[in-house]
Amino acid sequence: MDGLHTAAGGEAAHAAGQTRQFVTFSVAGEMFAVPMAPVQEIIRVPDVARMPLTPPALEGLANLRGRVLPIISLRRLFGTPERDNDDATRALVIHIGQSLGFVVDRVASVISVDASEIEPANAVQSVVQTRCLTGVIRRDPADGRGSHHDLLLILDFEQLVQAHLTRMLSPRDGTGSGGTGHTSPGDVHEAGNGTEPASDELRLVSFTVARQEYALDIADVQEIVQVPDTITAVPGAPGHVLGLISLRRRLLPLVSLRSLFALADAELDEHHRIVVVALPGGGQIGLVTDTVKEVLSVPRSQADTMPGILARDADLQEFSAICRLDGGRRLVSIIATDRLLGLDGVREALQMGIGSPSESADDADSLHSPDSRTMDSMQQHHPDDDDAQVVIFRLGAEEFGVPIMSVQEIVRLPETLTRVPRTPDFVEGVINLRGTVLPVIDQRRRLGMAAIERNDRQRIMVFTLGGLRTGFIVDSVAEVLRIPRQNIAPAPQLSDEQIRLIGRVARLDGDRRLVLLIDPTQLLAAREMRAMEDLDPPALESAPPSLARAA
Repeated sequence: MDGLHTAAGGEAAHAAGQTRQFVTFSVAGEMFAVPMAPVQEIIRVPDVARMPLTPPALEGLANLRGRVLPIISLRRLFGTPERDNDDATRALVIHIGQSLGFVVDRVASVISVDASEIEPANAVQSVVQTRCLTGVIRRDPADGRGSHHDLLLILDFEQLVQAHLTRMLSPRDGTGSGGTGHTSPGDVHEAGNGTEPASDELRLVSFTVARQEYALDIADVQEIVQVPDTITAVPGAPGHVLGLISLRRRLLPLVSLRSLFALADAELDEHHRIVVVALPGGGQIGLVTDTVKEVLSVPRSQADTMPGILARDADLQEFSAICRLDGGRRLVSIIATDRLLGLDGVREALQMGIGSPSESADDADSLHSPDSRTMDSMQQHHPDDDDAQVVIFRLGAEEFGVPIMSVQEIVRLPETLTRVPRTPDFVEGVINLRGTVLPVIDQRRRLGMAAIERNDRQRIMVFTLGGLRTGFIVDSVAEVLRIPRQNIAPAPQLSDEQIRLIGRVARLDGDRRLVLLIDPTQLLAAREMRAMEDLDPPALESAPPSLARAA
């Protein structure tokens, strides 16, 4: 019965008003029925992305052919013992204002029922509240012997959801506005604008090449992705041009920074990353780095212009400044993207060509004429202005995203967090971040998830909330992505707190991957924000000077 599709309305018998069709199924040893009309599909239970701050009955969100589908456990709604899914377990996709998937133990059959076989629901006792039943189907057993399973409880899914998941049936308009407190797809990219740092700071993404550290302005970084297994070589390309890859149906030329900087080559492995950079005029290029380190906020006072003797060196013209961090022990060279176009190596890579958005990876294999596409055509290309640039981080198996411009820094978690007196209970501790005491909150605890032991993959993501810099511990930071507008959909409304914090869901990798998009301005509730604003400055200032530096 998998993949059953039904249409509203019914058969001729139903139209005559004499019989109705029902889908029958079992949950926790009881047999139920639901009218055929609202049943859209019967599917195997799909993989789900678990969403925090939602009712316990929600197993998670699934991607059903590009549609975000909440999956709900009927056993949890009924308060009966849970069990693992098996070959018989199915999900009924039922439309109740929106499509919802309900997990049942087994789907039995589709039956036609005469009106005379339906009795009032108050005639039976069940694990389900009577008000969630519209009646009972009492059928004479074929063998003439009575049986418990000859009673089919007609379940009213709309009443069931209203009783347990009221928020899911709240009205919403097509734009996702109308008082729900979440933004439209185009707003996700802008969500961090109110939290951007003051102009006296540089926002940088740092990376390494041959053990040297470099950085780019975060506004120029479109995304950061892993190096794919296959790179299409272009005949006649210079040595520093690795070739072309297809990134969301666009051809992206790759340049090896090792080769561009005249450094020794290294074999590509899982640690290498491609930093996709937006160039003046709308062009894109992928810079292959050894590793991507972190997101930095650096006071401009710690960035010196390139020394005169070096600035006159044509081989160093792509660098605009050098940052002095950790008391001058750490030097980071800042690459100016507007100067990259002046480098022969980059110009040659751009002339390898880039396809239109309609071209696929197969088109890359057919490129044999590097000069067939010009610099002008390259510069005419630009990504969709409504795309969302997000930093992806993980908590357990789930992936979350925040607008890249809302992230102040991403730093390592020190071995010790110091607890300071008179700080709110939800503050895990504080660290010393370049001379500033930073309160740190466990993101798992914030989202009601189980705690884990500290490990070296964890990171602290730093945001500015209510004028106060605050760090949130996450399990790991995965990547930076540019997500097309059409891949972003409203998240189901499962609770007031959830819809404020997680109002959107991104569908990636051919709809096989769901990323929950967080509004960083909602990371702390109003009462928590007030508590943070009331932090006792002397208490913070009294933090031990021996706090481990996070950088």
